[in-house]
Amino acid sequence: MRALALHLILALTIVTLLPDLSFSQTAVIAPRPGTPGEWRYLGTVNARFTADHDAIVVQGPYDFFRKIKFKVTSAPINIIRLIVTYDDGGLPENIDTRFSIPAGGESRIIDLRGNRRKIRTIEFWYDTKGVLQGRANVSVFGQK
Repeated sequence: MRALALHLILALTIVTLLPDLSFSQTAVIAPRPGTPGEWRYLGTVNARFTADHDAIVVQGPYDFFRKIKFKVTSAPINIIRLIVTYDDGGLPENIDTRFSIPAGGESRIIDLRGNRRKIRTIEFWYDTKGVLQGRANVSVFGQK
């Protein structure tokens, strides 16, 4: 009887945690047009303590961006590195970042190689700062 109770508790725990066990997510967004120098929203993902990387896919029509930055809400996060893939089919840009961003904070501005590039995807690896902090909402913005 005791073994049955333990199995039932284990099963309920697994079912309760199952939605948080995805390894990564991909957000797909089509940015709105804007003027040069303006920061435009490219997408948001919910970084979980059970995952280690996520990606944002920027849908066309593609626009030129010179810089990107990250804004974080809900929980702190360490962004370790990112890979920016461009629409022109050239080599992806690998950027070691090592950003420690508090909840409500933002990263430094990242200048993209080539000055004016059409972004296809932004994939980033991270480390959430503790299980008890919850999920970090990570938004990416691009500057024309």
